[in-house]
Amino acid sequence: MRGSSNTKRYRGAYFLPVCGLILCCALQAQAQSKATQKAALRYEIDAKRMGVDPGSEDALPRSREFLRIDSTYYVGWFYEGFYKLNHAADYLGYKNAIQPLERALNVLERDYARQLSTRTNDIQVYYPVYNYQLDYSRIGYALRECYANTDQPEKVVALMRRALKWRFQRDLYLDPYNYLAWTTHRYRFYTNKQYSFLKGSIEANEQLAMRYLDTSLRNIALNRKYNQGLYQPGYEVADRLGVYHYKCILYSYAFNIDSAEKYYGLMRASNALPHNNYANFKSVCGNFREAEKEYEIASGQDNGDKRLQEWAYYTSILDIGKGQPQKAIALCQAMIQGYGSTPGFGWYNIALARSLAYDGQLAASEKAAEKAANFKEVHIGTTLGQSHYDFSIQLLRLIQSEQRIALQKFEHRNWWYSPRQLGNIAQLSAERLMQQYLIVNQFAQNPERDRVVYKLFSTESTVSWDEVWYLIKDFSTAFFVQRFEQELKENKRKPVNKYFKLFLARLKTKQGKYKEAKALLNEIIQDPTTDAEYEKLLTARCFQSFAELADKENNKKELAKWSYQLFKTYPQLMPFCGLQAPLTIKVSGSDESVLQAFNNCNFDLKADPAQSMKATIAFSKRGDKKLITYSVSDAAGRPVVPSQHFTYKAGDQAGIELAYRICGVGTKPDEAKEKK
Repeated sequence: MRGSSNTKRYRGAYFLPVCGLILCCALQAQAQSKATQKAALRYEIDAKRMGVDPGSEDALPRSREFLRIDSTYYVGWFYEGFYKLNHAADYLGYKNAIQPLERALNVLERDYARQLSTRTNDIQVYYPVYNYQLDYSRIGYALRECYANTDQPEKVVALMRRALKWRFQRDLYLDPYNYLAWTTHRYRFYTNKQYSFLKGSIEANEQLAMRYLDTSLRNIALNRKYNQGLYQPGYEVADRLGVYHYKCILYSYAFNIDSAEKYYGLMRASNALPHNNYANFKSVCGNFREAEKEYEIASGQDNGDKRLQEWAYYTSILDIGKGQPQKAIALCQAMIQGYGSTPGFGWYNIALARSLAYDGQLAASEKAAEKAANFKEVHIGTTLGQSHYDFSIQLLRLIQSEQRIALQKFEHRNWWYSPRQLGNIAQLSAERLMQQYLIVNQFAQNPERDRVVYKLFSTESTVSWDEVWYLIKDFSTAFFVQRFEQELKENKRKPVNKYFKLFLARLKTKQGKYKEAKALLNEIIQDPTTDAEYEKLLTARCFQSFAELADKENNKKELAKWSYQLFKTYPQLMPFCGLQAPLTIKVSGSDESVLQAFNNCNFDLKADPAQSMKATIAFSKRGDKKLITYSVSDAAGRPVVPSQHFTYKAGDQAGIELAYRICGVGTKPDEAKEKK
C-alpha cells in the first residue's frame, strides 16, 4: 500500500506542473486576447473622436457611445465631464461635472503613466505621447474650473501640484504655476488658518503668488531645450504671455504702476492685451476716458460666457461719474435681460441698484438690491468673491437708508415743525444706525480695507469712491484725516490726488477747519488733471462741499452760488444733499393741489434768477387725463432737463413727483407716465 501510495504521489507531482503550465499559457493567451480586444476598442474610440471636439454639442452623445464601447477608457468620461462643464451655469452644474472629470484623470494617470512622464526633443518619441499630455492638460483645466467655481481652492492647489509631478515639457491648456498664483491671489485676504496653501498675511500671499509666476517663467526657459525643435519658433512667447497676464493683475493690485504698465505694454505688443483688466488698471490710475475705451473694446470681445462681464459692471460706475446714471441703468437692465439668472445676475443687480440710487429712484434701487441679496451668485473667472459681493450690498443699503431720511426732508421743507415728520425721521435714523453698525462690523473684519477701500480706487474694489464717503463720514474724523493725509502723501497716481483732497476737505469741514477745507476745494477746482466730462460727480461734490461750508459760515450769497452750480452740474443729487435747490418757475395753467405739494418741497423759489435754475410747468388735459409738461434750463437758458410730460390723477402725489422730475430724477425724453 505504501508503494502504491508513493507511486500516486509522484505521478501527481509530475502532473501538477504540467497542468499549471498549460493553465498559465491559457490565461496568458486569454489576457493577450483581451488586451488585443481592448486595444481595438480604444482604437475605435480614438478614430470616432476625431473631428468631435469635447467642447461641442455632440460631446454628450459621443461620450455615451464611448462609454458603451469601453467604460475603462478615459475618453468617454473626459467628453462627459467637459460637456457638463460647458453647460454649467450654477454651483450644482459645476459640481456634477467633477465626478466624470476626476474619473477621466485617474484612469489616464493609471493607464498612461509612461506617456505622461515622457520628456524628449525627439519628434518620433514625442508625437505618440503628445495627445495624452494634451488630454491631461484639458481635463486638468476643466477640473480646475469646476473646483474654482464651487469654491474648493484646496482641491485646486492639490490638482496643480498633482500636475506638476508629471513635469510636462509644455503646459498646453493647464498652467499649474500660473493657476497657483491666481488662486493664491484670489484668496489673499485669508491665511493658513483657513487654507493650508496660504501664508500668514496679504503681503506674504502676494509675494508667494509672484514667486509662482517667476517659477513659471523659469520653467519655460528650462524646457526650451526640449521644445524648440518640436514647436514653431516663437512658441515660448505665447507661454510667457500667460505669465504676464497674471503679473499685470498682481502689479495693478499692488499699485506698482510702472511694472504694471511694462507688462501691459508687452501684452499689447503681442496683440494679447486683456482689455477689461487694462481698463480696470486705467480707472485705478484716474484715466477714466481711456478706461471707458478699453471697456468698450472688452464688450466687443464678450463671447457670451456664463460669468460676470466686468466691463459692464464697471462701465456703469463710470457712467455715474459722468453724471449719466440713466445710461448706466439702461446698460444694467440690458445685461440682466440678456443673461438672465446666470452667474453675474447678482452683480448686475448691484450695479443697477447703485445706478438707480444716483438717479434718485430709491424704491427701484431697493428692489434691485434685494434681488442681489437673495441671489446665490457664483463667482466665476474673477478675483471678486462673496465678501466683495456682500460688502457692496451692505454699503448700498446704508446709502439707501441715508436717502430715505433725505427724501423726507426734501418732500417736507419745514419738517422740523411737523411731529409726524420728526417721528418718521427718528425711526429712519434708527434704521440707518443699525445698518451702520452692521457694515462697520463687516468693514472692521476686512483685512483689505487699507489696500482697497482707503485707496478709493483699486482693481479689487466693487464700490465707487463716492460710496466710500457714506462708509466713513460718521466715524472717527481725526483718524480718517490722518489716513487720507497719508494716502495723499504716498500716492503716485497724480489724477487721483484730488479725490483724497475732497475727502480731506469734507472731513476738515466736520472738524470746523473751514479755511483749510476751502483751500483744498480750490485746489481741486483748479486741478488741470480734471476731465470735466468724466468727473462730473467729483465736480458736483466739490460744489456741494463749497455750499455746505457757506451754510456753516452763514454766507447766503456763497450758499446760493454753489447750490446753483451743484443743481446745474448733477441735478439728481439735489434731493439728497440737504441743500435748498435754487429755482424760478414759470407756470401756465393751474392745479392748486399739485402746486401746493410742489411748493412744500425743498426749493428756494425766491432765489436770484441769475443764480437759479429755470423751470417751465404747463398744466393741460388730453381727453379725460390730466397732463403736466415741464422742462428745466440753467440761468443762461441752456437745457438741463429737456421738455417732457407725465399724466396724473392725485394732485398731491403729482406735486411731489414733479419736484423730483424737476431735479432730473428718473425721467427720460418724451416719457409718459400715469400717476395712480
